[in-house]
Order: sequence, then C-alpha cells, then structure tokens
Amino acid sequence: MTPDSSRIALAQRLAEAARAAILPHYRSRLDVIAKDDASPVTLADRGAEQAMRELIEAHLPQDGIIGEEYGKQREDAEWVWVLDPVDGTKSFICGRPTFVSLIGLLHRGVPVLGVIDQAVLDERWVGVTGRPTTFNGSPISTSQADTLALSRLGSTGPEYFTVAGSASLAALVRQTRFMQWGGDGYLYGQLAFGGLELVVEEGLKLHDFAALIPVIEGAGGVMTDWEGGRLDANSAGRVLAVANRTLHAQAVAALRGAA
Repeated sequence: MTPDSSRIALAQRLAEAARAAILPHYRSRLDVIAKDDASPVTLADRGAEQAMRELIEAHLPQDGIIGEEYGKQREDAEWVWVLDPVDGTKSFICGRPTFVSLIGLLHRGVPVLGVIDQAVLDERWVGVTGRPTTFNGSPISTSQADTLALSRLGSTGPEYFTVAGSASLAALVRQTRFMQWGGDGYLYGQLAFGGLELVVEEGLKLHDFAALIPVIEGAGGVMTDWEGGRLDANSAGRVLAVANRTLHAQAVAALRGAA
C-alpha cells in the first residue's frame, strides 16, 4: 500500500528535524556513551530520535514508533515508523560523513516508505512503494551489471560477521570484481544510484534495514535475507541487497554454496 501524501511529507520533515539535531554535534568533542550491548551512542543519536518522535506525536499520534534509542510505542498500529537516527555512529564520532539517518514506515508490518539522509553531504534518498526512488529529488536506478564478476560489493565491517557468515561472504567475494568495507546505511544509497551492485551484512535489526527496502526496490534492486526470503521484524539479521534480479539469484547461490 502506498502511503498518503501527509505521511510522505512528514517523512521529509523528520529527516530535516534529524539534521537539525545532528549537525551541531558533527566533528565536535561530544561525549560518547556505551549502551548495554557495548555499541556507542551520542547526544546526536538521542536528540535526533527525540525530535522525530515529537513530530510524529504532534501530527500522526495514532501511528506507532519503533526507535533504536527509545524503543517501541504503539508497535501494533496499522502504520509504524521505524527510526535509526544515526546509522553509523562510529563514523559520526570519527567525523566521517558516511553516517545516515534512516526513516522507515511500515504498513501492517510491510516497509512502504524509506528515507536515507546524509546531513553533512546534503544527500537524501526517498523510496515509496509504487514510485521510483529519488536522490535529491531526481529518479535513480541501480546498476544493470548481470554477472558477479562485474559486481562491486560493500559491507560495514568484518567484525559483524559470525565465523560461518564470514565463510559465506568470502565465497561470494571471490566471485566479484572487488569489495569495500565501511559505510553502514550509506552503502545502500550507493547501491541505489549504481555505485555498488551488492551489499551483504549480518547482525542487522529492524531499525537497520526497514527504511532501506523501499529505497532499493524503488530503484530496481532486490533486498532479502541470504536465502532469498522476505525481510521482516523476525528476520535473523542476514541482509542481502542486490542491484537486479539476475544478480540476486547468483548472489544467493554463492552464499548458499558456502553454507
């Protein structure tokens, strides 16, 4: 189901609110807090999510919210916003402009709208079910490379993979043109406009990938788990994003062959 214009407009406002909360802290000597899972969080993460939550409550108080920093609220609602205010907090802390804000919208559990926003570079991808994905307002499309040998692959970091997952990734990498590490959610924006053909990750949660699915699909790509199955709130965290269906079949086969 395509979201109505009020929700699409609100998604843009949420991205602007996140930017306003994040940019004053960029390349500043801000405090870094260790969460229970040892991952870092900053005032920028928390301030951005709080700002977005306040806007949702003010304009669509019936909608649910699932946020990385402040948890779930009305998560059984028909429409649920999924927020990751700073995806790539380590990059943000180091002053690298590859962190992004991720804003997703679920309709009855299915991702139907996604925003990837990079505040420093003034870059924004918007994906809406039934519409072409846009990059700063202009339609974009994924690469049409049709073999793994021509494909460029990205992933955030080797430390996020299990031993078995690393073996599967290595089997895929051997068949590709080259691989780059680093980028978090920014990698999926690169894939959407044709800069990469593949992104493979392990250990992702709903707030990490909900916003990405409409962006990738609206640009012509495919996003699933490693088995080729649909991603949802219960997915095991293994995410595969691919530029087109021909490559997707090859990537799934390569990952399965190493299992």
